[in-house]
Amino acid sequence: MSILTLFQLFFAPPKGWQAVVRRNLSVHGLFLLHVIPFSLIPPIMLYLAGSKGELLFLDLLPQNKLLIVCVAFFIVQLIAVPAMAIMIKQLADIVEAKPTFAQAFTLAAISPTPLWLMPVFLLFPDMAMILIVLSLAMMAAAGFIFYGIPEALNVRDDGKRILLFGAVLTAGVVAAAFLMIITFVMWGSMQSLHLA
Repeated sequence: MSILTLFQLFFAPPKGWQAVVRRNLSVHGLFLLHVIPFSLIPPIMLYLAGSKGELLFLDLLPQNKLLIVCVAFFIVQLIAVPAMAIMIKQLADIVEAKPTFAQAFTLAAISPTPLWLMPVFLLFPDMAMILIVLSLAMMAAAGFIFYGIPEALNVRDDGKRILLFGAVLTAGVVAAAFLMIITFVMWGSMQSLHLA
């Protein structure tokens, strides 16, 4: 995705989504060119912040265990995007829409972009700023979903769009909570694991 398209997604969402849809990337292309690079940002930032030991509990793990948690976090993210695409495709039945898997995958792959960019702020040890940026990233991701539904899934009716938005947003929140729980469980299990 170009910087201009990313800028448009944040500041002129309908135009940004139109640009994404016009590019018509395949599922594999979108996965390789967008999902993998952007989903690398959170684990890398988590590792860097944990290595510096400047964020709350991040200094509780030695670097080798922290690396394992970060790699596992990256893998779980890669699994979560196609799983979310399957869920979006199923949720579209609520409004009698029949998107293809590629259309659902486009929405699932682009929508978490603000949340993938947010961890850059983990390098700054100010918890208030991190919470503000996280809140903004969550609102931006919700906006990506809201404006992406008519363009990516071709759901134009306002009532259907709002209903589907609520369903997808709820599924996204549940998926994000699941991702965080898995990460914390791995974090906890790494603390008791003895590595050479």
